[in-house]
Amino acid sequence: MKTPRYPLERTPQFFNHLKSLRTQKGFSQAELAARAGITRQAVSSIESNLYLPTTTVALRLASVLACRVEDLFSLAQAEDIVEGKLIGHLPQTNTKGSPIRVKVSTIGKQTVVRPVTGLGELLSYTVPADGYVVEPRGQTSGSTVGVKLSRDRQAIEQEISVAGCDPAIFLAGAHMRRRKDQTSVVGWTMGSMAALQALQRGEVHVAGLHLFDPVTGESNLPFLRRNLKGSGYEIVTFATWEEGFLVRPGNPKSIRSAADLAESTVALVNREEGSGARLLLDQRLRAAAIDPVQVQGYENVVSSHFEVARAIEAHRADVGIGIRSAAQLFGLDFVPLQAARYDLVVPKTHLKSHPTLGHLFETIVSRPFRNEIEALGGYDTRDTGKTHSLRG
Repeated sequence: MKTPRYPLERTPQFFNHLKSLRTQKGFSQAELAARAGITRQAVSSIESNLYLPTTTVALRLASVLACRVEDLFSLAQAEDIVEGKLIGHLPQTNTKGSPIRVKVSTIGKQTVVRPVTGLGELLSYTVPADGYVVEPRGQTSGSTVGVKLSRDRQAIEQEISVAGCDPAIFLAGAHMRRRKDQTSVVGWTMGSMAALQALQRGEVHVAGLHLFDPVTGESNLPFLRRNLKGSGYEIVTFATWEEGFLVRPGNPKSIRSAADLAESTVALVNREEGSGARLLLDQRLRAAAIDPVQVQGYENVVSSHFEVARAIEAHRADVGIGIRSAAQLFGLDFVPLQAARYDLVVPKTHLKSHPTLGHLFETIVSRPFRNEIEALGGYDTRDTGKTHSLRG
């Protein structure tokens, strides 16, 4: 991949009005060239933006055309263009040439570009774009794309990109701005293992995960010890939350345990493989000696807690694994199964190099932020901000 032009020194661009003024005055290229003492080819090259005239030539042209040099040539504000690695796929637009809104992140030395549509149907209308794709060299993930920035570079460089499935991460950004910080926190929804893999590929600054190990009774650390090498990471607790079955109001199918999922009248909505919710479901099914093929809807997969809740609210499913706050938001009943710790994993190098990443962890331990996420329902913040060691 070509070395990204980020950061990029701005290059001046010019508005060139020579051709329009020449034709207004009734001169051919040859006539103008003869009067200005230059060749016709020079006039043609200047009008085609192939040649930038010297000060002397510009003054001669202005004298012949009885105008100011500024009327012929004016400095335009340079477009701020960056190149980056595309994550995901560029959406198809109905109109040819229609701009594609993207978010741009600086992750270490890498520039990452993601379509805003990857944030989901609601957030893609509320989270502002950082720029618009202007130079796609491919439509698939890993391609290099050029982006014309629509926001100040400093603001973009301060953005914090988080992979995970806790929607409350956006509130952290709002609380940072209350403290006069200009940082935006952008959460990319994905399961725990996918978030960790994105972190390892250098696509996000932080990964959030909730993977409960029933053998040790410990959250996240057994999985992290198997998947992360070395001591180059900080593991910080965001909160402890309740996970369980989301069901319709009144729990009409009387779902209390994994054994009830095998009933032929019960339809499940599932989460993707590698998510904490799928891990919990599979653990409970094994404990109940139920084969997933016995569960109607096991292959019906969505990618977030909110999508699980939405499917149940819309009567497309009877039950799914999720968090209590999602149940409360959609007016569903909740059958608790376990409390799990949601941890944030961040490379120590990012903490040193990113201008505001450390402010995120200062914010989540603040009392106003903890009060707010506790009010969402199902969050326990007593351990918020606690750090954990990968050493067993």
